[in-house]
Amino acid sequence: MDESRFPQSVYARGSEPDARFSLANERTFLAWISAGLALISVGVGLESLALNLQAGLRLAASIVLVVAGLACPVQAWFGWARAEAALRERRPLPFAPLLVVLPIALGLAGVLVLAALVVP
Repeated sequence: MDESRFPQSVYARGSEPDARFSLANERTFLAWISAGLALISVGVGLESLALNLQAGLRLAASIVLVVAGLACPVQAWFGWARAEAALRERRPLPFAPLLVVLPIALGLAGVLVLAALVVP
């Protein structure tokens, strides 16, 4: 075991998996980070551009998008750690809970924007 690898809570477990699987896990981590950055950017952009939308609904949609974007790095970190530990212990890969929440948040933001377009 390499004592210099972080986090020890992951790397102290099991045995070294095939590097391809660890690298795929890292790509998934980066995809969650990218999704979070995109959601935060859209949320900030929606509010800062001050489009001709009903202000309260526009703000609500922006908040939903930013909060969903903030949840993505949390999912990235804990999802990476759980998947890496599962790989090292030769267990099935865990489910990512944000996969349920994210589509709901995006749908809610879409409904809010749609309502903001319709409401005078």
